[in-house]
Amino acid sequence: MVVGTIGILAVAIFVILNPIDQMQKGRDTQRKSDLSEVQKVLEQYYRDNGQYPSHSDYKIVRLDGSTAEWGEQWMPYMDKLPKDPLESRQYVYYAGSAAESRQSYRLYASLERGKKDPQACAGICPGASSAGLDNVCGGDGCNYGVTSANISP
Repeated sequence: MVVGTIGILAVAIFVILNPIDQMQKGRDTQRKSDLSEVQKVLEQYYRDNGQYPSHSDYKIVRLDGSTAEWGEQWMPYMDKLPKDPLESRQYVYYAGSAAESRQSYRLYASLERGKKDPQACAGICPGASSAGLDNVCGGDGCNYGVTSANISP
């Protein structure tokens, strides 16, 4: 009887705490923090150069023209560009075209909790969909984004 009671309590605690959901929530919080950090650095880049950096394969292009992979240095702006906590997902950077003088950018991630997160786009973020980035982020697609002030995700 004691073992049965302990078992029931253990199951109840497991259901209440839902560790899988908590891990997903933690990784999603990290994604939001990472994009916010990159967003601040992009604004510094804009102040220094009068435009946002270009993109290549949805990654940021360095001043010397090489591509800064997620998880690598982007000097002098960041010691290390953050990388999505899961290998199956990636952050996506998309700058305005050269014709627009790169006066805008979009930065996307795929939140694991998707529609459960109040800050997520309803489905794929409209800007990601119009740029053809629906499945580039991995997971459930690019469902969270931050942008330059003159456009929306």
